[in-house]
Amino acid sequence: MLDTNKLISESKAHMQKAIDHLEAELTKIRAGRANPSMLDMIQVDYYGTNTPLSQVASITTPDARSLAIQPWEKSMIKPIEKAITDSNLGFTPQNDGTVVRINIPALTEERRKDLVKKTKAEAEHGKVGIRTIRKEANDLIKKEGKVIPEDVAKGLEDQIQKMTDQFIALVDKHLEAKEKEIMTI
Repeated sequence: MLDTNKLISESKAHMQKAIDHLEAELTKIRAGRANPSMLDMIQVDYYGTNTPLSQVASITTPDARSLAIQPWEKSMIKPIEKAITDSNLGFTPQNDGTVVRINIPALTEERRKDLVKKTKAEAEHGKVGIRTIRKEANDLIKKEGKVIPEDVAKGLEDQIQKMTDQFIALVDKHLEAKEKEIMTI
């Protein structure tokens, strides 16, 4: 028999994971402000092993338009510079012998609009994920429909729908905040 509490809690947990994923993806989208997470996907050649940049250096934001990367080992400056240059993020690293600095260029209006499109696409992926979770839960309810009373099944579907609406509204809220952040000059 269908454990209704388990169904609701698992659906909610999966929807929260979709929101967490969306938040992670949105932090990767550059909004003109320096953010250490912009470099999360960069892998550095650390003695022959590809290693995340954050594991070979400390990344800080001295101001809103720059990043400072302080390697744990001085010998890592050149590999860090190379990894940043090869990453196709459009950054030009500069080093002073101890720290690699990246100045974040201001975004053009066209680039801002492209980033808004990318943000909307990520939000839509989040919504699709949440709707898929709703569909799977509703399918499970229908499958068990012969075992549980119709009014209980309808109540569960309503609960799942309310939860879906709440999470979709959360996606819209994240989208709106990121759009505002991107379009703010």
